[in-house]
Amino acid sequence: MTPERLELLVTREMPFGKYKGRLIADLPGHYLAWFAREGFPKGQLGQLLALMHELDHNDLRALVEPLRKRSG
Repeated sequence: MTPERLELLVTREMPFGKYKGRLIADLPGHYLAWFAREGFPKGQLGQLLALMHELDHNDLRALVEPLRKRSG
């Protein structure tokens, strides 16, 4: 986990699906868990979704809040 990856969570939007246009950091836990069960997409998007799932699952969403304020 790098600071750059964490920053992408608060700047990159979900490009498809039910939550298209929503920041990856704002995706609901149940949606991230669905990807964890069914398989994350390939590439950077999948890596970011997996990282956000780990943060959500371990109750660490607060780690991205300072980055959100800085990038907002």
